Amino acid sequence: MAEEILTERQGRVGLIRLNRPAQMNALNEALMDALGAALLAMDDDAGIGALVVTGDERAFAAGADIAEIAGYSCADVAEARFITRNWETIRRVRKPVIAAVGGLALGGGCELALACDIVVAAEDAKFGLPEIKLALLPGAGGTQRLARAIGKAKTMDMCLSARLMGAREAEAAGLVARVVAPGAVLDQALALAGKIAAFSAPALMAVKEAVDRAFETSLSEGILFERRALYARFASQDAREGLRAFLEKRQPHFTHR
Repeated sequence: MAEEILTERQGRVGLIRLNRPAQMNALNEALMDALGAALLAMDDDAGIGALVVTGDERAFAAGADIAEIAGYSCADVAEARFITRNWETIRRVRKPVIAAVGGLALGGGCELALACDIVVAAEDAKFGLPEIKLALLPGAGGTQRLARAIGKAKTMDMCLSARLMGAREAEAAGLVARVVAPGAVLDQALALAGKIAAFSAPALMAVKEAVDRAFETSLSEGILFERRALYARFASQDAREGLRAFLEKRQPHFTHR
C-alpha cells in the first residue's frame, strides 16, 4: 500500500507531499492522520524553520474522500469528531506553513490551503468549495477562513453557487499570496520557505502568532498583543545579533535563540 504522504527535508525546509494521485489527493482519514503527524514532527524539529505542503500538478487536493464519508450519519461524525479530530492539527503548528497549489484545490483541499499561512499558486490552479452540490457545506473552516480572506460577497458566491476561482482572481481577492508559472510552483514555494526559514525561528513564530491574533480579537487587544510580542523580542539573542549586524553592515548569524 502506498504511503498517504511523502516527506523530505531540504535544508531548513520540511516538505510534505500529499500522495494519493489516483484519487487526485482526496483527503481521507488516513491521509489527514499522517499529515497531522508529519506537521507536528516537523514543528518539533529545531532544524526545520518553515514547512511546505503540496500535491501534484493535477491537484493539490480535490476535496474530502466522498467514498469514505458517503455512509456517515450525524451520530457517526459527532462520535468520531469528524474534521475536529485531525483536520485541525495544522492550527497547532507554530512555524510558517506554505501551501504550494497546482491544479485543483477543491472542498477540503481549498480549506487545507486556507489553513496554511501563505498560498503560492500555479497559474492554472483553481479553488472552489463545491459542497453545496452534495447538499453539504464547507466544514473544515471554509466558510470562516475564506470569508476572512476574501470577504463576504465572494465567499457567498463560491459557497452558494459552487463556482471555481482561478489563481489570478484568487490573488486579487486575497486568497493567494503569489501566482507563478505552472511548472514552477513547488520550486518557488521551496525558495520562499528557504528564505523565511533563514530568519530567526522565535521571531517567525511571534509574527505568525501576532498576525493570527488579528483575526481572533479586537484591534485594541491585537495591538496590545503585538506590542508585548515586540517587547519580548528584545530579550532574544537573535534580536541583539540582528541589530548589531545592521549597524555593522553585515549579514546576521541567527542561532534561533
